[in-house]
Parts: sequence; structure tokens; C-alpha cells
Amino acid sequence: MKALTFSFRLCLALCSSLLLSSCQSSDATSQAPQALSPKDNQKIPKVMTPDWGIAATLTAMGYPPVAMGDKPFYREWVGKPLIPDTTLDVGTRYQPNPEMLSQLDLDLVIDNDFYAHLRPMYGDLPIHSIELTSPNQIAKWEDFIEPTLELGRSINKPQAAQDYLDTSKKQIIQAGQTFHARYPHIKKLAVVQFADTNNLRMFSYNSLFQPALDTMELQLVALADGNQWGFTPIMLGDLAQLDDDTCLVVVEPLSDLLKLELEDSLVWQRLGYSFDQAHASS
Repeated sequence: MKALTFSFRLCLALCSSLLLSSCQSSDATSQAPQALSPKDNQKIPKVMTPDWGIAATLTAMGYPPVAMGDKPFYREWVGKPLIPDTTLDVGTRYQPNPEMLSQLDLDLVIDNDFYAHLRPMYGDLPIHSIELTSPNQIAKWEDFIEPTLELGRSINKPQAAQDYLDTSKKQIIQAGQTFHARYPHIKKLAVVQFADTNNLRMFSYNSLFQPALDTMELQLVALADGNQWGFTPIMLGDLAQLDDDTCLVVVEPLSDLLKLELEDSLVWQRLGYSFDQAHASS
């Protein structure tokens, strides 16, 4: 059996528009000019967000936040779109530095309910909460259209959001064509991320991978329904439940040390997976 390892940014390129980190704003802006709505001519608010998904999407639209949480770790775990140097790091996402926040010149905070505990820290700043998750047990592309458009409206750039959606879907279709050309025998994928050699997250049918793989004409395989973030915790040995024709996609970062530990793992050896590094992470 084969295990394909992808960098997180490439996995996001297989996902829906909200976290399509390989989509650059230049792709959207290279399209033919379109008539601007009145809101597109309004002032762009100075935004802070603790959420990586929101920060990545704003940046891919061409309007990065002025501040975000865990910026150094974003580079390691997400990578693209590149957050500009002008975006300030306010500390950890779950507990940012209140002194730094108080010194920022902000117009708006965009968050979601995961960061609701931080809201008293923002004082009188307006807060716009946007959920980048599917409300359905099986996620559909349509589930993520309105949150993306809402994000565009929140920064007075609705057309940028629509351009982003259109460009993202085209890129997912192209990614599917590339995948089928490279791996014509692979039809089913299970997507996991390692916490350590024995504990994993398996992304399920309510995750962003479901509509992305649907668009790519591939089948997502999961062992259980996902939690509100679209994954379920599993043990390494649980992978034995997958059919032999299901390819395992491992979301990076995956350290060299962890790879060595897996190669020494009797469970991993019995599963029969081997890492395919033929593709290059971009």
C-alpha cells in the first residue's frame, strides 16, 4: 500500500476555497476587470484575526490582516499563502498578548466561536464571527461559498471573495486532473495527520477534504464521522480497517524523526505502507 505525503499547503490546495492556501491573489486579479459594487469602493478595515484559516483566506484574496496569532507557526504548518512581513504577530492564537492588542490600530476583529473566550479582550472593537466549517454531516462545496462571500463583505471586498471562489474551484479541478494523470489507479483516499507515532487525526466527511475530493472526482474514505472541526482521533492500528485499494494521504509537517520512528514501528510495518516522495512539495 502507498502513503502519499503532502505538505499542509498542498493538502490545502486539495481543499475548498476557504483554505486553498496555494491560491494566490495574483491569480484572481489577473482575470478580466469586472464592475465594482459600491461596497468594493469602501474603505478596507484594519483586521486582526486569531484564526489561521481566516488569515490565509484574507491573504489569498489580496487583503491580509494587520495582525494574527501564531504567525511563526503558520509558516511551518501552512506556509502559503505567504503572510506579509507587515502583518504583526500578537502571540498565541488561543491566548494573544493583551498589551500588544491594546497598542494596535484596528477597525475589526474577525474570529469564530473557537476564540469566543478572547472577545472581552477586544474592548469596543467590532467583532465579526465567521464559521469556516460545514454544518452538514457530509460537507458540500456550497457549504463554504456563503462564509467566503461573508468574509469578503466584512472587508468591503465582495468581488475579491467571488474571484477567489472562482479561481479556487478551477485550481481544484486542475489538481484533480494532475492527480489522475500521475496516479490513474488511485480512486480512494484516506487523509490523516500524525500527532505522534501512535495517535492520528483522520479527516472525515464533514471536513474541507470532502468537497475538494468530490470536485477532483476522488472518494474520501474515513473510519468515523468527524467532530466540529472535521476530523476524528484514531490510533495507528486503526488504519488496518482501510481497504487495500485506499491510498493513505499524510498531511505534513511530518518530521524526519517521526518517519524513522514509523519505519521502526511493527504496526506500521504490518500495515504495509510506504512513503511516496515522487511528487515535490511546492
